[in-house]
Parts: sequence; structure tokens; C-alpha cells
Amino acid sequence: MTKERFVKWLKAAGIRAIKTVAETAIATIGTSAVMGEVNWGMVASASVLSGIISLLISVKGLPELEG
Repeated sequence: MTKERFVKWLKAAGIRAIKTVAETAIATIGTSAVMGEVNWGMVASASVLSGIISLLISVKGLPELEG
């Protein structure tokens, strides 16, 4: 993998991971609010984990970079 291709992958994977973290935070906050109290530790933990999983899944390939 060339440096240019790696930088493109890193940017695309990073954007995807940030979006996934935000989506998970929104869902976790919403679910916690319905239950009565937002557990910020749980929100942070679930969000970070989803970001890590997103990056690992991106290793398989990104549709944005195919072609």
C-alpha cells in the first residue's frame, strides 16, 4: 500500500468511525434518557467501542475507496 493510498484510507476510515461514534452516542443518550438518567460513562464506553469496531471493519475495505 502506498503512502497516498494509506492516507486516503485513514481519512475515510476516520470519518466513518467518527460518524459511528456520534450515532452510538445519540442512541445511547436517547435510550438512557427514556430510562430516567443518562449514564455518561456508559455513553462514552459504548461510543469508543463502536469507533474501534468501525476502524477494524474498515480494514476489510471501504466502498468509498473501491474502483
